[in-house]
Amino acid sequence: MVLGETTMRHADVPGRRRLRVDAAQTHPFTTEDGVELRLTRHRGGSRGPVMLVHCIGVSSRMYALDTIPTNLLEYLYAAGFDVWLLDMRLSIDLDAQSRQSSFDEIAQYDYPAAVQLVLAVSGARSVQVVAHGIGAQTFSMAMLSGLQGVRSAVCSQVAIHPIPAPLNRLKSYMGMPTLMGWLGVKALHAVPQPHGGWRERMFALGTRLQPIAPAERCDSATCRRISAMYGPLYRHARLGGETHATLPEQFGQANLRAFRHLIRNLRAGHVVREDGTDSYLPRLELMAIPILFVHGADNDCLVPESTAASRDALAERNGSALYWREVIPGYGHVDCIIGEHADRDVYPYILRHLEETAES
Repeated sequence: MVLGETTMRHADVPGRRRLRVDAAQTHPFTTEDGVELRLTRHRGGSRGPVMLVHCIGVSSRMYALDTIPTNLLEYLYAAGFDVWLLDMRLSIDLDAQSRQSSFDEIAQYDYPAAVQLVLAVSGARSVQVVAHGIGAQTFSMAMLSGLQGVRSAVCSQVAIHPIPAPLNRLKSYMGMPTLMGWLGVKALHAVPQPHGGWRERMFALGTRLQPIAPAERCDSATCRRISAMYGPLYRHARLGGETHATLPEQFGQANLRAFRHLIRNLRAGHVVREDGTDSYLPRLELMAIPILFVHGADNDCLVPESTAASRDALAERNGSALYWREVIPGYGHVDCIIGEHADRDVYPYILRHLEETAES
């Protein structure tokens, strides 16, 4: 197998490696509202295409880590899938992330343009989607807005019903995004900002006050800030040391408008439009495709009831035969994707669903 050039930054440091995929084919594209985005293709075979969609404050690199034995890109590539990594407008690797943007815009513009490009280039009749976190929420919003061309999907940790853990529920009502907006803050940063002034010092103080379970405490300022911004995203025991050390590379800023929309969804307990109107849930028949919901049993960010609620609501509207759910013991939120042994504990469920719902 040819070793690809797509690697994480500083691939020569100990514990990092070249990815077991071919060289990337990069496909920049522009959405209808003029935002420049990117798809990166690694064609492992004739299966697929499969589009992987990242969460808020990160990028598609979450699927291509070189600090774990096998990442999801490599796993699906080795299984013969045509894998496409989407960097949508929240990606920290794009200039677009500096814009103030809502989830509605991602649903309305990013997904249709991305799916259209994948189908045009690959020649396939439909695409399969694997989406995590906010990627899964916005994918659901896109489908409920009438997105066409998606054959099946895997939604990791959430879909239509983001139900927060108790601490996250409390924080959603504390109005942090509103307060930060009043103070002139445009984005929240997971990585400490050395020239952030008094606003940065205030935010840093707030992160130190974030309650953290003893087993999840560490000396990483970025790790503490991640928990303060989103809640505990992973179980430390599930992350390799190299992966934990590279968190400042994996996580970046989230614009305040997107963060406000995140909070609005949490408060509602289901996806809503940026203005709070409920135009998504009445259209559940538009998600009548095979969907696997994957959830970490120990998710302290969004509780497992989140995906259970979405599965039940969709099954009631469209029939239970279309929906499956796997709860992964001992896992939290994003460690289901970037965990040291996710290829053993989580990825097989994703692969099985993609194989069972691939084009014949």
